[in-house]
Amino acid sequence: MTLPRFLIVNTWLAVAACLAVTGPAEARLVRLEVERREVVLDGRPFGLAGPFERLVGTAHFALDPDRPQNEIVVDLALAPRNARGEVEFSADFYLLKPLDPNRGNGRLFYEAGNRGSKRILRTFQQASNSADPTTAEEFGDGALMHRGFSLLWLGWQWDVPDGRMRMSMPTATNAGEPIAGLVRGNFVGPVGATARLADRGHRAYPVVDPSSDEHVMLVKTLPTDPPEVVPRDRWRFTDLGTVTVELEGGFEPGRIYDVVYLSEGPRVVGTGLAGTRDIVSFFKYSESPDNPLPGIDHALAWGVSQTGRFLRHFVYQGFNQDESGRQVFDGIIAQVGGGGRGSFNHRFAQASRDALQHYNFLFPVDMFPFTDATLTDPVTGARDGLLRRAEASGTVPKFFHVLTNSEYFNRAGSLVHTDPTGARDIAPPATSRIYMLSSAPHIIGRFPPAPNPNATFLGQASMNTLVYAPVIRALFDAMDAWVADEHEPPASRYPRLADGTLTAPPNAGWPAGPTNALPRAPLTALRLDYGPDWASGIVSREPPGIGEPFVQRVPAVDEAGNDRAGIRMPEIEVPLATQTGWNYRDPGIGAPDRLSSEIGSYFPLARTRAERERIGDDRRSIDERYRDKHDYLGRITAAALALVAERYLLASDLPEVIERAAAHYDWATR
Repeated sequence: MTLPRFLIVNTWLAVAACLAVTGPAEARLVRLEVERREVVLDGRPFGLAGPFERLVGTAHFALDPDRPQNEIVVDLALAPRNARGEVEFSADFYLLKPLDPNRGNGRLFYEAGNRGSKRILRTFQQASNSADPTTAEEFGDGALMHRGFSLLWLGWQWDVPDGRMRMSMPTATNAGEPIAGLVRGNFVGPVGATARLADRGHRAYPVVDPSSDEHVMLVKTLPTDPPEVVPRDRWRFTDLGTVTVELEGGFEPGRIYDVVYLSEGPRVVGTGLAGTRDIVSFFKYSESPDNPLPGIDHALAWGVSQTGRFLRHFVYQGFNQDESGRQVFDGIIAQVGGGGRGSFNHRFAQASRDALQHYNFLFPVDMFPFTDATLTDPVTGARDGLLRRAEASGTVPKFFHVLTNSEYFNRAGSLVHTDPTGARDIAPPATSRIYMLSSAPHIIGRFPPAPNPNATFLGQASMNTLVYAPVIRALFDAMDAWVADEHEPPASRYPRLADGTLTAPPNAGWPAGPTNALPRAPLTALRLDYGPDWASGIVSREPPGIGEPFVQRVPAVDEAGNDRAGIRMPEIEVPLATQTGWNYRDPGIGAPDRLSSEIGSYFPLARTRAERERIGDDRRSIDERYRDKHDYLGRITAAALALVAERYLLASDLPEVIERAAAHYDWATR
């Protein structure tokens, strides 16, 4: 059954009228424009939570730039204002909730969608992938819905590719006149003569006067090399809609190109953070009878990769406090965001940009501070911490930082729990936990292990196929219990300097035998200088000046080449291969001595001792480790049960974990 479509106009007028009488306008969700309101799966009940409904449409916001909590939004004061003196903007929203809100569990689960996507149902309900689920398969096993969670997504970027959730952001002006500034497009040389300047197919800022000599193309081999200037008569803009450039003779594969160009019309990108704050705060606190989601006691957030960094940035800049001083998120899971934040709140920001060893260079991602605890940068003298502002406002969330092996090599992960010099461990505060998924990759390959078919990210070794979603599901349950019931979560598990499980790469203990040696030089996070106005969110120096590096460390490995510390999945504890979070670039795309972007490796163990001795492999073979498949699966089961007892794995996921291990054994011994 499908409810009639309707449009909510002037929603929550009673709240707005009260604000108009009692004082200045409050940062708020002004109204929801609902384009679709439908019962899910023809009213099929999800356990005691009953049937669910979806609300899809546009959320309309208004911010008063003069309120203290909004002063952190860069350029908000320069955006057009309405008659109330507020800056308006809007965003796509998508909400799944119990049809009868009284049957919900009082918890809102918000996903900061990675570049406008949705992953909650795929990860936590084992559903098939869909941006707009309609079938039973696309809702999966309904695990979260059976428990009464309401699920929320909001577009928070203006520049995502078409078909994804988007925010319509205001544009900053100088008293109505366009604001100009520098934009840097950055890419690694492809095979061919043209390249788009925006990241991953995103929309680009426009070019002012494309034929001008003010625009500059630079090229270099390594991020810290002095750049060479490409003569202006050798390159040109060819498509102003996508902002594409063409180079005479083509780009050199594997080399790093920057195009610094003059643009105008910067979006107020920080409204993505403010909109997230305000929609969650409304659903959590509004007592209006028109609130479609009453009775929310707690709000949890989850972000993966880009949006793990987004949530770190959200808390760091003080957005976990709403305009009334109330806490927005009670619990946050930042998954595989590494030690970074990102381009989420400055002029001409490109929110999609990250920082990897050989992709997306010198963007404001891996910036001090890295740790939850407040530390002093010994080089600059700056003193700061990720939770400093939240501590001052009393809005510190429960926080899980979840890392894989990839983040230690390609995302400055060790700085989450060491000082900037990599010389001492920094323990998280009592409100935080740090979990490393041992030997896991940032991007999981398909089983059976095979080279990545995507040529732009092709790795030399087979891709790591370790599936760690079961651990993420267990950690979510632990976070939920911590937030809702004050039940302490499992202890942090990550490598430490003190016990030798975190170390410099040469000391990691990499065994002889696998095809590729352990990388000697993971990504190096650098202190960067964006010019004198950077503290105000304005970039005046592109590319930025390069300062001293921060010192990163990597996990030490066992005799099989797998991480010694962290949450060791059964297939790592009972190995058939060395599995890593790093891989090398394929020679066909250039720079083969540099790391592929977040792609892991799979190095199989020899099947027999004779084979191992023939190839000179230090790692014990499969037949030296296990009598047969029954012995192997018995050990897998014991390792899985140990993780269940420690709350790093759910008992309901045991069959999946054991079945996957059985298929792995059959393939490895074929």
